[in-house]
Amino acid sequence: MQNSFEDFKFNKQILNAITEAGYTVPTEIQQKAITPILAGQDVMGIAQTGTGKTAAFVLPMLMKLKYAQGNDARALILSPTRELAMQIEEHIRLFSQYLDLRTVVLYGGLGPKTQIENLEKGVDIIVATPGRFLDLYLEGHIPVKSLKFLVLDEADKMMDMGFISKIHRVLEVVPRKRQNLLFSATMSELVRKIAGDFLAFPTVIEVTEQATPAQTIQQVVYKVPNLKTKLNLVQHLLKDDEKFHRLIVFCKTRAVADNVFHFLERKYGAEQVRVIHANKGQNTRINSINAFKEGSIRILVATDVAARGLDVSNVSHVINFEVPIVIEDYVHRIGRTGRAFNVGDAITLANPAEEYYVRKIEKLIRQSIPVNELPDEVFVESTGFEERQAIAREIDSQKKKDNPDFKGAFHEKKYMLNGNGQPKSRSSKRDGGKRKSNSSKSGRTFRGK
Repeated sequence: MQNSFEDFKFNKQILNAITEAGYTVPTEIQQKAITPILAGQDVMGIAQTGTGKTAAFVLPMLMKLKYAQGNDARALILSPTRELAMQIEEHIRLFSQYLDLRTVVLYGGLGPKTQIENLEKGVDIIVATPGRFLDLYLEGHIPVKSLKFLVLDEADKMMDMGFISKIHRVLEVVPRKRQNLLFSATMSELVRKIAGDFLAFPTVIEVTEQATPAQTIQQVVYKVPNLKTKLNLVQHLLKDDEKFHRLIVFCKTRAVADNVFHFLERKYGAEQVRVIHANKGQNTRINSINAFKEGSIRILVATDVAARGLDVSNVSHVINFEVPIVIEDYVHRIGRTGRAFNVGDAITLANPAEEYYVRKIEKLIRQSIPVNELPDEVFVESTGFEERQAIAREIDSQKKKDNPDFKGAFHEKKYMLNGNGQPKSRSSKRDGGKRKSNSSKSGRTFRGK
């Protein structure tokens, strides 16, 4: 096993850049992937986020490309999101500061004019999202005949986002003779399929059990009856500003992310909190991420668009304000903390309907997550009618998923309303009343009383 980066026989320029970046010991994925990549093999790496996989493919690629050559790209790295594409480009810049290699990053969300100008100046490495790469290729701005490397990063996320047809289109246009690298945090059927279409006799590297969170992350769940109580709990936790010094709060939807952001902004001031999601302009997102990295803001509220590839050191806590429905995203979210051998905390707030997904997450990560009692200081709000109905409906749909014969309290005829918006049948009213009392009872038991 290589215990230092010198053992890989990197040149002096790369070794100096590695030292200046503060990297001392190769991580497990780096130890296992760099040598076969340097040897020209196709590699499939299964590695969770935060294990150092970007450096595992960037370093040997830089070593093999060595210096600027011609005008056309020799390496193409595909990434599912613009945030991750920018992150990869940042790594390349960091490690190639003493090389004269030229990198261009391509992504949608802004006009292509500057990106096209950068390509025309000459390029060695392209980092791109699949859609923007294909658009510029089809317009004739990207000659591909010189490509020697093709990397798919976060392949599982690309499949989840429906990029499979675009990936196949890319595979049709790039030269047959090339080295292929595929990295993924999980090994789904679609990832297996694309790996079969894409890799020739690959070296398979799996550095941890599939979808296992880093050992350095402390995980905990709080069972919380509703959204308002979740806000009260977050406010209570953040009183310890020394411990909670840099945190990401993850939400499922833009609407909830905006609500949480406005709540925290009122409590802690606009200079301490930012929000990023798909509705935010590209520059706003970049500025927010940079401010968070530099430590000038304490809290970043985000949807899952930011869960991948957000490489910020010393994130003390990740708070899952809502439990992700795509359970693999849990691993990516909590991977924002505990990075590169640091310790971190992941706190999940689950309402009664979200406990179902917590159980699924525990099955996926093959460990149970400890449940903490709600602190006595946290005021437990009563659950409003609409939220209570939504939770009950979601629990019904979960039961139907697990048992198709289950007839829930919310099956169709009970939704029939009269002109005043009231339920038509008396049984439906009675049912609503029962459900209310059950729900408030369960609200009282949340603190284990």
